Amino acid sequence: MTSLPFPTDFSHVRAWVFDLDNTLYPPRMRLFDQIEVRMRAWMRRELSIDDAEADRLRADYWTRYGTTLAGLMAEHGLPADDFLRDVHEIDFGALEADPALAAAIAALPGRRIVYTNGTRPYALQVLKARGLTGVFDAVYGVEHAGLVPKPERAAFEAVFALDDLAPDQGAMFEDDPRNLAVPHAMGMRTVLVGPPEATRADHIHHHTDDLAGFLSQLV
Repeated sequence: MTSLPFPTDFSHVRAWVFDLDNTLYPPRMRLFDQIEVRMRAWMRRELSIDDAEADRLRADYWTRYGTTLAGLMAEHGLPADDFLRDVHEIDFGALEADPALAAAIAALPGRRIVYTNGTRPYALQVLKARGLTGVFDAVYGVEHAGLVPKPERAAFEAVFALDDLAPDQGAMFEDDPRNLAVPHAMGMRTVLVGPPEATRADHIHHHTDDLAGFLSQLV
């Protein structure tokens, strides 16, 4: 299901910002399932807890801090580098190239950016597997926001400042509705990618479960 844009909805946009996981690939490819397994194992080992407690903490930290990592740093003082390196050692073979998506993104006028709560090296692996290498002008990870995750405003401000991005000339594409609240407040056009259950929120302008098809309407 897609809410089609009016011709003028995106005419002012000169910076196109895309989340990565479950946005530039569909959830059915289940890449993040592998990361969750590695998170659970890492927490079990480092915190000396069982799987059930690791899952409880992951859900709690994701809700309260934005990411599991942010919670681990805040609650346990654990270093980020080892965690990020470990949980992203996954099999990218689950992903498929998407030439239609690559063409639709490449046709967008202005800068095309990836901004993820993962790391840049991980993002580059995902883009390669999806056939999106070279499509984007910049790829930013959580390290570029000083490990502060979306949905924190400070995270967006850090990355946008680094890119010299003017939010009032930008559009943000995300699968997590809460990560669109700050971009909306900053003046960006917002698009929820995925099932439309949360699209009644005032901070979401459009939704789509067909990103390539939606983008093709903008050019």
